[in-house]
Amino acid sequence: LASDKVLGYVTIIDEIKENSKYTIELFKKQNIKTIMLTGDNINSANYVKDIVQVDEVIAEVLPDEKGNVVKKLKRKNNVLMIGDGINDAVALESANISMAIGNGSDIAIESADFILTNNDLYQSYVAYELSKKTIKNIKLSLFWAFFYNVICIPIACGILYPFFGIKFNPMLASIAMSCSSVCVVLNALRLFRFKIKK
Repeated sequence: LASDKVLGYVTIIDEIKENSKYTIELFKKQNIKTIMLTGDNINSANYVKDIVQVDEVIAEVLPDEKGNVVKKLKRKNNVLMIGDGINDAVALESANISMAIGNGSDIAIESADFILTNNDLYQSYVAYELSKKTIKNIKLSLFWAFFYNVICIPIACGILYPFFGIKFNPMLASIAMSCSSVCVVLNALRLFRFKIKK
């Protein structure tokens, strides 16, 4: 064999997870900046960037450097970190909110706030939308519970009795208070119907 001729070569690339590009698009539509933070070679990282269309790539970083990058980003914005490897553990610990892929390494799973139950990155966007819906649900429940109590507690205390002779039987007052709690619980149960159309 001639030593000055290339007879062949092998290229190895990471398999891009299903729905990755679609998930990135959904986050970008919410005006969320997407960054790929990786220890891989810059050329490999840029190859993946071109496919999934993330906003920025930070490549060739060591595990502790990943954590430092996340801490730096936290100074200006809230950071959601999604990872599955041993090298992601420090960054997952450093982020405001972190998610681990369900079939990732044990240390990544232990370091994360949330664990996605499957290997589909799209579930991270579902979790994001569900969290927004949950906050709205909590605010709605607080508003109606406050509104209900502001009206009913003074009536139960007899504020209308001197003017109109209206008073609440203590038993009815306790039932009315229970109704407030029931309404809050029923409002929370609406989250079971949460779905996102793909």
